[in-house]
Amino acid sequence: LAACASTPTPTVDPAAEVAGLLEGRYSSQRQSHMDPAYFDVRLGMPRIWRERTDEHWLYVEQAMATALDRPYRQRVYRIEATPEGGAVSHVYTLPGDPLRFAGAHLDPASLAGLEPTDLEERRGCAIYLTRRDDGSYAGATRERDCPSDLRGAHYATSEVVLTERRLDSWDRGHDREGRQVWGAEAGPYRFDRLPAE
Repeated sequence: LAACASTPTPTVDPAAEVAGLLEGRYSSQRQSHMDPAYFDVRLGMPRIWRERTDEHWLYVEQAMATALDRPYRQRVYRIEATPEGGAVSHVYTLPGDPLRFAGAHLDPASLAGLEPTDLEERRGCAIYLTRRDDGSYAGATRERDCPSDLRGAHYATSEVVLTERRLDSWDRGHDREGRQVWGAEAGPYRFDRLPAE
């Protein structure tokens, strides 16, 4: 009998897909208008170091809409594929005073002097993402692996859902007994993707 011909399934690069879903500018303005428990937060994530083909890197800047020049979170993410067919986002802090890089989400060229070796990884804080049937990704940090001493916390957790139009992010701090001590209580921040400028 002749072998049945089959159409090969397109190969998905989960790291490239996740990086593509993350890249861009976001706003939680709509959610903040609907629920005053949530602030109007702006989030920018441009690609950096595009010449590196083994991994995907993004600069991350998060600020209140009322204080865009004073971001309260600045990180670098390194996205790589996992053997299970998902992706993992490793989290890095910037050297020195990160505010000297404020605004770099609008001008990534201002990070030209920065190298991966300048960064410090937040070990235990990586987010492990799985691809869902609809092409979105969902994932979280692992249990109590991400240390945090912010506002009396012992560890932090992060949960993320990525789609083409939105990024849902729920960051929370917990004490040694597992009680939440910071972060949104009712659910994740919902960041809508903004149009490209």
